[in-house]
Amino acid sequence: MSRGRFAPSPTGTLHIGNLRTALAAWLFARSSKGEFLLRFEDLDTATARREHEDGQRRDLERLGLDWDGEPVRQSERMDRYEDALTDLSTAGLTYRCWCSRREIREAVSAPHLPPGHYPGTCRDLTATQIAERETSGKPPAVRLRTEQPSVTIVDRLHGEHTEIVDDVVLRRGDGTPAYNLVVVVDDDAQRVEQVVRADDLLSSTPRHAHLADMLGIPRPTWAHVPLVLAADGDRLAKRHGAVTLDDRLAVGDTPGRVVAALARSLGFEVPDDETTPADLLDRFAADQIALTPWTLTPEETDAPW
Repeated sequence: MSRGRFAPSPTGTLHIGNLRTALAAWLFARSSKGEFLLRFEDLDTATARREHEDGQRRDLERLGLDWDGEPVRQSERMDRYEDALTDLSTAGLTYRCWCSRREIREAVSAPHLPPGHYPGTCRDLTATQIAERETSGKPPAVRLRTEQPSVTIVDRLHGEHTEIVDDVVLRRGDGTPAYNLVVVVDDDAQRVEQVVRADDLLSSTPRHAHLADMLGIPRPTWAHVPLVLAADGDRLAKRHGAVTLDDRLAVGDTPGRVVAALARSLGFEVPDDETTPADLLDRFAADQIALTPWTLTPEETDAPW
């Protein structure tokens, strides 16, 4: 029995890729007789809206996905993130960083770091250098002082996966806790044992595992399912090829047909045109999940499934 979750950002309507990941996460949890939780990652106050949250819940329900207990919101859990940050800072595992994204892009990385990783510019500033940056008035971010060059995780679909771990941001300059911190804290607080999400986050997962280790909390297990791609091969996004449940209903589909199509795209045999998540439980097996992305062709987008 494993407790799982789905944690969307309420910044718009869920697209088919989101719904496919939600279905996979639900199947992982329910097939083991486990609980399934819903959490809204609403810390982006500029775009997160309660009406988006309501719409996302409605779409999940229309597909036949349910969850245990009331959904939680990250915006209501700020004290947990501050407590975790305090624990890390007290242990000497954080430092302040004044670097802009442009400065990071233009900096020469340390030889052991891939392009785009933080090169540690602010890691060991002198007292004089810190004082100079403080006088700028620019609020600093807080970074993790990483002590381990690479971390390996074991993914249920991809096997062992190793990434170099840099000094990730834990709190942004505007005071908002960063995703790398909150996802680890939330999963621990909710006793999530099994994280199922899209594989564009696979490369970030060793960071989360390392942060969990530094906080002294157990790692969950992970399963990263392939993305749904637009016809041009790019990932679906709100402004790029996104297809929503309402879009599918508008071309003649039913929720049951959408569930059947999502299940087939994950690699499961579905003999009928329509099905429900509950009907899929008996035939669910993690080792059958397809490891290639599902690319939506124009024909699939414009016609019923």
